[in-house]
Amino acid sequence: MNSQDKGNVAAGNDGAAADKPDATPFETTYHKGPVILRGDMIPQESTSEHLLRPDDTPDWLHTDPWRVLRIQAEFVDGFSALAGLGPAVACFGSARTGSDEPAYATAREAAGKLARSGYAVITGGGPGVMEAANRGCAEAGGKSVGLGIELPHEEGINPWVNMGITFRYFFVRKVMFMKYSSGAIVFPGGFGTLDEAFEMLTLIQTHKAKTMPVVFFGSEYWQGLFDWIEGPVTSHGMISPVDRTLVTITDDVDEAVRVATSGPTR
Repeated sequence: MNSQDKGNVAAGNDGAAADKPDATPFETTYHKGPVILRGDMIPQESTSEHLLRPDDTPDWLHTDPWRVLRIQAEFVDGFSALAGLGPAVACFGSARTGSDEPAYATAREAAGKLARSGYAVITGGGPGVMEAANRGCAEAGGKSVGLGIELPHEEGINPWVNMGITFRYFFVRKVMFMKYSSGAIVFPGGFGTLDEAFEMLTLIQTHKAKTMPVVFFGSEYWQGLFDWIEGPVTSHGMISPVDRTLVTITDDVDEAVRVATSGPTR
């Protein structure tokens, strides 16, 4: 590029800058609750106009602000329903367990013993182990609680629940388990059971929730998991040795009930 070209480029740049009008502050401020909007961000209609305008579609029901209200409503409903529950133990386990399997009979027996000890039983409200625990509690005259969740393949709250709530959001449901349980018994299960159990253990470990006894029932089923935790997980420094003491593994129903009810109640 020769000196004449460079001069033309410079002149062009200077000309563009010279032609551009000086920016000025926004003159108008629109207040939308705590939010301020200016310039092109100012809406064409006010909040009141938008509220009173007829809607051709219900799409607004699926916006994030509306979801916040639904989440809030779920918390209010859950707290309201469970506030007077009293001492309770959560029972987790697989929805796939058949009524003729040993885990079903064991969960039913344990829940009956919990009810006769004055404890409510809280499950996910579904079939399998959850149904067994609700059944054992109901048969013993206890408070049989089911905290259900909207899932496409679930059949809804099982018939042995005498207080049931169905939630849209897993995290709201988990808060109810943590807030209203003073202990837990974890029967054999899959990803959902592991999620609930380790969520509880994580909150206890990090002191985000009160310390409570957590029992894993069925040593043949669970021991391999804890061998791995005590082996590679511990040797790599991923967990403190004291964290293993947060859980009890047992094959004895009476021990499971005794440990699960040994924590402080609300």
